[in-house]
Amino acid sequence: MNSRQLQKLGVPDYCVKQAIAAVQELVREGTARGERPDVKERIKAALADPQAFVADEVLGPLAQALLEDQSMAPIEPVPYRTWGDDGIDPASHIQMRQACSLPVARRGALMPDAHVGYGLPIGGVLACENAVVPYAVGVDIACRMKLSVLDLPTESLTSRYELYRQALEGGTRFGVGVQHQPPKSHAVMDQDWSVTRITREHKDKAWKQLGTSGSGNHFVEFGVLTLTKRDEELGLDAGEYVALLSHSGSRGAGAAVCSTYSAIARTQLPRKYEELGRLAWLSLDSEAGQEYWAAMNLMGDYAAANHDVIHRVVSKLLGAGIIAGVENHHNFAWKEIHDGRELIVHRKGATPAAAGQLGVIPGSMADPGYVVRGLGNAESLNSAAHGTAARSKYNWKAVKNDLEKRGVRVLSAGADEVPGVYKDIEEVMREQADLVAIVARFDPKIVKMCDDGSQAED
Repeated sequence: MNSRQLQKLGVPDYCVKQAIAAVQELVREGTARGERPDVKERIKAALADPQAFVADEVLGPLAQALLEDQSMAPIEPVPYRTWGDDGIDPASHIQMRQACSLPVARRGALMPDAHVGYGLPIGGVLACENAVVPYAVGVDIACRMKLSVLDLPTESLTSRYELYRQALEGGTRFGVGVQHQPPKSHAVMDQDWSVTRITREHKDKAWKQLGTSGSGNHFVEFGVLTLTKRDEELGLDAGEYVALLSHSGSRGAGAAVCSTYSAIARTQLPRKYEELGRLAWLSLDSEAGQEYWAAMNLMGDYAAANHDVIHRVVSKLLGAGIIAGVENHHNFAWKEIHDGRELIVHRKGATPAAAGQLGVIPGSMADPGYVVRGLGNAESLNSAAHGTAARSKYNWKAVKNDLEKRGVRVLSAGADEVPGVYKDIEEVMREQADLVAIVARFDPKIVKMCDDGSQAED
């Protein structure tokens, strides 16, 4: 029997290989006994009741494949709601629908600054049951924002510009493979890096890269933070403050964790889902799933430490004290209760926005960012935008003079990171007024980014 004949009998495409092997073995056994086995009937019997043939030496592999196929039966995509639908490209919706078709998916959401990524779109939120999708977290695990409010007057950004410039130039490192010499110190390096082989092997690299920033849209910048009324949680009165804002993640170690465990997940994909590629998932009941979860959380601590070191070093060079702060991850997965059950909520380029939760949503280097407080919108899975949605490319030199006229001094930046690259932040904020409330506005004044032309990491 050939593959077409087997498919007519009802053998799924994903099980044809096992069926052909079974047919060949049945024919071989029959020939050896001088009999002509009824191959068709045996195959039909296995199709009708695969459980009864699991232990069969010949039909066992086919029966197991059939049972696996039944356990991963095709399902309709779970629902997801979109914020700012008019500005989101069709390809992002295709990616989101595909992610929502995973058998482990339970619900999703798409933020107003969403755009195409690897697997899950950037700005996508995906809730899964007892499973984690490495590429729904992203390559730059635990990429995050950190804002520190400093005890300096805002006029010093102009009057003492050279001091601010030197603090950024001396206290930051950008790009692939960069490091501080000597390496910086932080308690995160005393944690257990042997939780997985990958984290153990990359500990030395992580230590060298501690306190550094990646490429693409990662940045460290000074600006003016404006509050229109007192905020008790921040402990700040209405007024203007100098603030330091950074955007970076878990560097080379995080990328290694993502690529390693995504590759493992892909080898474990049921045959019918092989085309999903980067949406491959790991059960949290599996050894690989538990390893990834431990590594991801370690990368979260490491990314937070990166920012802590950057803010510590830069503020020290500036001679400033830190009087308040806000920070949050956006490439991460959390165990949360939604719809009455525990789900694994992936936020790829999306900001956690549970009721009362503070976060930072950046704009471009010339447009404002915002400190926000989550409203706990259940439809968005308590999520909001990240704020940096790439749209198109502009020539860097063509806008540099305009930035200076607007009071923004850029020490370095990639050509793809100019204001026109991003969806208008004010539009993004309007489109998610039911997700977050604005606490304060941040206007960048002195900006430093990687200038090696690298693209942003997912």
